[in-house]
Amino acid sequence: MVTGSPNHCPSCGASLSTVRLEGRERNYCDACEMPIYRNPKPAAGVLVVDRDSVLLIRRTNPPVGMWSLPAGFLEVDEPPAAAAVRELSEETGLSTRSTALTLFDTAFVDPDEAPPVLIVAYAVDRAETSGDPVAGSDADDARFFTDEQLSDLDAIEPGYREMFRRAIRDFGDPA
Repeated sequence: MVTGSPNHCPSCGASLSTVRLEGRERNYCDACEMPIYRNPKPAAGVLVVDRDSVLLIRRTNPPVGMWSLPAGFLEVDEPPAAAAVRELSEETGLSTRSTALTLFDTAFVDPDEAPPVLIVAYAVDRAETSGDPVAGSDADDARFFTDEQLSDLDAIEPGYREMFRRAIRDFGDPA
């Protein structure tokens, strides 16, 4: 069985076997005669940069207590930029337009106990947003951090610290 994958076919419920297919070990349903692919879930988020700082939220969903960018999974009919704007509003109370976003980065995140995620990260200048940051759904805090404060912050979601620093450096205005 492929590590971290289901043991049963999502279509028929039969037990899965393992086959070598397309150069990889894959779970396979002998009853349906088809491979069971384990694809990452698409997500989108926004790095709001205010001169020399970036807005982060403290997560209430796994990984609980970690600081991260406001982000979440795409709906089936939702473009990434629209999902990023929606998640920003839900998690921080800030509003912006998808046309104000700049594609900043993508990241592949493979958490231990959850499906892998492909996140599309956008950046936006704080001046292009409206509202005051407050913790919303999936967050118990929302605030801006400078690069120096990021250095002292232990509870940053794994794999994102350098992205946050780069957003301040490349998108911010420290003057």
